[in-house]
Amino acid sequence: MRSLLFVPGYSPRKQEKGLEVGADALILDLEDSVALAEKPKAREIAAGFLARMRGVAGRPTLYVRVNALDTGLTEDDLAAVMPHAPDGIMLPKAEGGLSVAHLGGRLAVHEAEHGLTDGATRILPIATETARAVFSLQSLPGSSPRLSGVTWGAEDLSADIGAETNRGEDGGWTAPFRLARNLTLMAAAAAEVDAIDTINAQFRDLDGLARECREARRDGFVGKMAIHPAQVAIINEAFTPTEAAIAQARRVVAAFAAAPGVGVVGIDGEMVDRPHLRRAERLLARLG
Repeated sequence: MRSLLFVPGYSPRKQEKGLEVGADALILDLEDSVALAEKPKAREIAAGFLARMRGVAGRPTLYVRVNALDTGLTEDDLAAVMPHAPDGIMLPKAEGGLSVAHLGGRLAVHEAEHGLTDGATRILPIATETARAVFSLQSLPGSSPRLSGVTWGAEDLSADIGAETNRGEDGGWTAPFRLARNLTLMAAAAAEVDAIDTINAQFRDLDGLARECREARRDGFVGKMAIHPAQVAIINEAFTPTEAAIAQARRVVAAFAAAPGVGVVGIDGEMVDRPHLRRAERLLARLG
């Protein structure tokens, strides 16, 4: 998934609009964008949207961001949406593998109750929204076969650590947030899942978004979350592998296939080893 667009759980209009902008995934939000008193209605609307989209060919992947496990609201969220088979659940304020495993157990129960395939519902944790969560990143590998990726959050982390801001005067992340970002990337790599970059809240600064996407792709992220439809096309462009990159990846894979068991092959006078093969395989796997 290159682009993951948040749409409020309470807004049928924004959900329908989200289908038209080319996002790879929509995240139906039952958490931050929904006031406490409006959550029951948002669950109902989100469930209705999932029901209408179930089985529709060519639609985006559909995730639901539920409320955090410590709020007492998660089970009501799951009870509303799981009968309609969302593709995945986004877990906010996840604190490492324990949170992911706990949610996975709940999902297994709901899948059994509603006749869904065991393990079909994926989990995408927002893994750095508290200081405790940052220290728990190392527990994500092996936590659940449902883990589809790892993403990070800066806004809640700002509040948790008492930071006055999370960006410097140049618009880049300040040091604590660069640390969280970098550790998220490492945790995703260790878990052998996709690293998804966080939102850019300055949705009118499309040049800044494009720059941030290029930097994220350079470092190893394969996608980015969006909060506004205008951000989707820029994210998609940045994270779509070029034809040259695809061709090179295929050459690497073909070279190793032609020489099974070797650790290094030569391509155009350059020595290419197995880490290059893994990178090429991962790129080609993202093409579907």
